[in-house]
Amino acid sequence: MLERFKVKDDHAVRVGPDALRETVAGIFEKVDVPTEDARLAADVLVTADVRGVDSHGVSNMLRSYVNGYNRGEINPRPQWRVVRQTPAAATIDSDRGLGIIIAPKAMELAMDKADDTGIGMVTISNGRHLGMASYHAMMALQRDMIGTCMTSAPPRMVPTFGAEPRLGTNPIAVAAPAKEEPPFVYDAATTVVAQNKIVLARRLEAMIPPGWLADAAGTPILDESDGKADGGLLPVGSTREAGSHKGYGLACVVDIMCGLLSDGSFGMFPGRPNFNHMVSAYKIEAFTDTNEFKEAMDRFLRTLRETPPAPGADRVLFPGLAEAEAQRDRQANGIPLHDEVVTWIRDLCGELGVGCQV
Repeated sequence: MLERFKVKDDHAVRVGPDALRETVAGIFEKVDVPTEDARLAADVLVTADVRGVDSHGVSNMLRSYVNGYNRGEINPRPQWRVVRQTPAAATIDSDRGLGIIIAPKAMELAMDKADDTGIGMVTISNGRHLGMASYHAMMALQRDMIGTCMTSAPPRMVPTFGAEPRLGTNPIAVAAPAKEEPPFVYDAATTVVAQNKIVLARRLEAMIPPGWLADAAGTPILDESDGKADGGLLPVGSTREAGSHKGYGLACVVDIMCGLLSDGSFGMFPGRPNFNHMVSAYKIEAFTDTNEFKEAMDRFLRTLRETPPAPGADRVLFPGLAEAEAQRDRQANGIPLHDEVVTWIRDLCGELGVGCQV
């Protein structure tokens, strides 16, 4: 998380993860989510906060989810079902269920299939937002598997040379276990920045760097801005000269793997609030010795971590290292929530009659 997105100390209220989980689960139950699902949803959100991914944690997403339930856009008790499957693959119709609840169940199915066949892949149609994609990918780590997760989202990205948004932020997450090093966890949007980070920046009144947004005509904004432009997000690369076609192409891949492969829809059709997802698991033992793989991962990650830093840089990170360090800090010292968010949670708990531990 860039410094500009972090809550400043004078606005931060440190909240214990367990207390936050209990409070958030109680809020979900009050919007008619069953207890087990409510606890799962709370864990997905709080895990994002614990790992320092504030853009996909309680601060940004809980309000959106509560509003979605209240508007009837999200089904609190979905009758999700497997509509097609083989020994290694399946497609789920999630019946408008919230992705942070349905995707973990889909990953369990993918891992069960991977146990039997070596590889398991599940696509999910008719879905809603799934939060931090790496939560679902990381589930595979507990079973000595490599996990992936993608989600095809409603339009936010302006295609290279395009004047209007046509693709979502369409993140891709991959998690792979190591033996002694923290696991490799890659989780990134195919836009230069996730939409939720623009929301964070606005809350914190932070300026937006050049190359993140397009103006209303689709032209990349190459100067620092206040983030109020309504032209959409730029693909990874920002401009054609800097490689925006690569981020644009990857976003198309996500739409194909999540949407077209699950039911023929995609990010801009039928559009918000519909999302489509894909999770997959790869059983390491089906490909190579698991212990040898983990030891090789340690050597690989240490090689990256021990790279001499460039002038002006403190050190080299590998994907997942900063999040693992944030997790150690926040488990011990609490999650820094913006005071406006804490006030909102307390007010909502009062309205709903939820015991608030925040």
